[in-house]
Amino acid sequence: MLLCDRPELSLASANAKLLLAEGLASVLATGALADPAMESGERYRNPTEVQMSQLVLPCHMNHRGELSIGQLLKWIDTTACLSAERHAGCPCVTASVDDIYFEHTISVGQVVNIKAKVNRAFNSSMEVGIQVSYEDLCSGKQWNVCKAYATFVAHSKATAKMKLKPLAPQTEEEKTEYSIAAERRRMRLAHTDTIKDLLTSCTVRTERESGDCNTVVPVEQTRVESVELVLPPHANHQGNTFGGQIMAWMENVATIAASRLCRAHPTLKTIEMFHFRGPSQVGDRLLLKAIVNNAFKNSMEVGVCVEAYRQEMEVNRRHINSAFMTFVVLDQEGQPIILPMVKPDTGDGERRYREASARKKIRLDRKYIISCDQTKVPLSVPWDQSNKVYLSYNNVSALKTLVAKTNWGLATEIDKVRMYTLEEDKSLSFRIERTTNIDAKQAFFLLSDLRRRHEWDSFYADPYVVAFRSVTLPTHPPNPAYTRGETICSGFCIWQETAELTKVAYYNQATPGYLRYITTNIAGLSSDFSLTFKACERFLQKNKDDIAIRFQNL
Repeated sequence: MLLCDRPELSLASANAKLLLAEGLASVLATGALADPAMESGERYRNPTEVQMSQLVLPCHMNHRGELSIGQLLKWIDTTACLSAERHAGCPCVTASVDDIYFEHTISVGQVVNIKAKVNRAFNSSMEVGIQVSYEDLCSGKQWNVCKAYATFVAHSKATAKMKLKPLAPQTEEEKTEYSIAAERRRMRLAHTDTIKDLLTSCTVRTERESGDCNTVVPVEQTRVESVELVLPPHANHQGNTFGGQIMAWMENVATIAASRLCRAHPTLKTIEMFHFRGPSQVGDRLLLKAIVNNAFKNSMEVGVCVEAYRQEMEVNRRHINSAFMTFVVLDQEGQPIILPMVKPDTGDGERRYREASARKKIRLDRKYIISCDQTKVPLSVPWDQSNKVYLSYNNVSALKTLVAKTNWGLATEIDKVRMYTLEEDKSLSFRIERTTNIDAKQAFFLLSDLRRRHEWDSFYADPYVVAFRSVTLPTHPPNPAYTRGETICSGFCIWQETAELTKVAYYNQATPGYLRYITTNIAGLSSDFSLTFKACERFLQKNKDDIAIRFQNL
């Protein structure tokens, strides 16, 4: 079970409940993780891993002489599907594809390398991680293109869905991805509610500076509708329309809509979650609709939806897919140009306009918090209601990643309280643990109540102090006169070892700013940690009966 010392969990009980649900389902096993290898000496390879390499030919090019994103999406979907079916042992269908950020374009003659493997299997769905890179055959250099996560659902002939066998991660990397997959799943499920909350409870800035551009284009001028007839070459091995083909058609109409706004050749930078709502088959007509929802200073969002119908049932269209794509227009130096403004229609047009602004804010929060390079950007981020879901995701993910590390060294042991350290290039981490006589669920409830932490932690004066060091609050802005060290992540991990005993471990990972305080007083720090942990154990023992009664009344 996991509990993070981060502000959104201390300020919102609802988030604590969500974390509890995930924590109860995501207990991590630590200890030395040997890199599994075959007895023959071969290097270990994930049994679900599938690799695809494609030489980019002129037939794969778009109008700019680059690899078409639609073609790349076909290859990605094929590789991921093969990986999912390798684990499931039966046909699988694409349920969704998470956000994709394209870092580089690919030219003719270069090789695209795609690697996919199952990160985690849930009941009937599984998450597949996909890594895309390309290489230049002449120089031998390789570059990352994008990383994606797709959700697949297993289907058997007897039932619509089938229960998947659990996945057994072996390496440190696999155990980390396995654990974090649960957080990504929670974030997917909360995405729609996050947008609704942002639109209703927060002010979303929707106006652009009028001085950016004097050109205003009605959004109706960007609308695109295109019909595709699903033929046998468009079907997969199950007879349904190939998901990669649908995504390619969607990218095509979105590009046309974006071109109608900017009157230039746009570049696709981001795809926000393909969501497959239902299947289509050979003989279906697919109606693809795209429109520019909003144009920001240097980027625009295009919304795309797909409806399917049979020839004789055009009035009964089925909404089978949707996505939002972000485009930019690059000048000769590769820099994005200023785009025309859009004028939304009343009603649905205004709704799409506002929702695009909300998605942009969430997209930036999510990309910064989840994908930021800690060596290039400050760790602290501004906290507000709109990004608390992604802060929560990042906090738990960072802690799970820290838990999965294997090269901890035992520093001291005082009264059965063990302190381990882990020194890396950019951080110094601590792990303090002790086995105590309490149920793991009871320990989780007691330690997750930050209002009671002062009962056992003399260094913890106020539940909101943790927010001061974790995020930047308007009341405490950064001061350039001070060099501030920061905590990358900290929190508890709780394991049920026997019917009566539970191991409680506290982790803390800090930036180099803390090192000079730690290294000069390692003995004193060990003593402080030991005293605090013993006080924590007394707190747990004192209150475990009350928690047990609360469980009985639930």
